[in-house]
Amino acid sequence: MKKMRILVVDDDPIVLKLVSVSLQQEGYEVLTASSGQETFQLLNENEEGPNLIILDIKMPEMDGLEVCQHVRTFSDVPIIMLTALKQDGDVVRSITNGADDYITKPFSVDVLLARVQAVLRRTKWSEQAVSPIFCSGDLIIDFMHHKITIAGKEVKLTSTEYQLLSFLAVNYNRVLTHNQCLEKVWGWDYEEDNHVLQVTISRLREKIGDKPSSPRHIATKSGIGYTFLKPD
Repeated sequence: MKKMRILVVDDDPIVLKLVSVSLQQEGYEVLTASSGQETFQLLNENEEGPNLIILDIKMPEMDGLEVCQHVRTFSDVPIIMLTALKQDGDVVRSITNGADDYITKPFSVDVLLARVQAVLRRTKWSEQAVSPIFCSGDLIIDFMHHKITIAGKEVKLTSTEYQLLSFLAVNYNRVLTHNQCLEKVWGWDYEEDNHVLQVTISRLREKIGDKPSSPRHIATKSGIGYTFLKPD
């Protein structure tokens, strides 16, 4: 079986070695870079890109947020950000720039591996839909090709955004609780982490042109969760 390939980017050699060795011991193939420039060089040199990128935020010259933003212009590869402090600003900026998850330093190897497994599991997740094509107004989800279009124009989503939208759409007109969304898309260990869900919903709404005050697709059920609105 082919190994999953993970690119680890951090300017701290100790963290880089810890993460790399931990992943290799779990059977992953690991590429490493210590700067944004090295990251893009590796991505350009390897035709078959990584299955996941673990990216430190605080790096000189080009920080992780900028690298993440650039990567998102040409790839939807899952990205986990490493942040030194659990600050709402870092989390929001990470997800806004296209990251799928974040890990706060210092972290245990067990937490790192659990988050990696959860993100890789989400990229493979597929909801059993009644039809390979889901339509609601001008929004179309092609489950077979993982493609979203609105009014005929393709919308680029991260893997996490796609999984969340698909989960809501397949369960249209049903209220899904925060924990149902978190467990299905992020995994059981994310229960009660409503902040990452709220930021992802906000980013998703922005991409599909939905307004919280007058939603066409995703409605908030205050204190409960969300529902996908589909006309009968």
